[in-house]
Amino acid sequence: MSQIDLSISDMQELQRELQKSFEDKWGKQKPEDAKSHLLYMIEEMGECISIIKKKGINAIMEDENIRARFVEEITDVQNYYIEVLNCLKITPEEFSNAYIEKHEYNMKRNYEKDNKQKYNNKTF
Repeated sequence: MSQIDLSISDMQELQRELQKSFEDKWGKQKPEDAKSHLLYMIEEMGECISIIKKKGINAIMEDENIRARFVEEITDVQNYYIEVLNCLKITPEEFSNAYIEKHEYNMKRNYEKDNKQKYNNKTF
């Protein structure tokens, strides 16, 4: 298999192509569809978790068939994630900028302190 590294733009275009090919069945993509795509994404995450629970991380790392099944399911998660971006017209640039900003914030963040404050606060 060739080495491919898809960009966000590439993935969004592939999802638009899929959406267009099934538009007669699925309808036109609307912002309101983002909610259902997030729910489908969670369902696919559950399938990933199921593989981990039933087969274990070592099997994903060592068994070619189990790994292929897991990668297929995580791809479904990614497909729905990209659908959400498309539904809400989030551009690759908008997402990339937010991702970098969040990364920079997380690099400076004190997770231990944040979690102590969050979970020692009895207001919830």
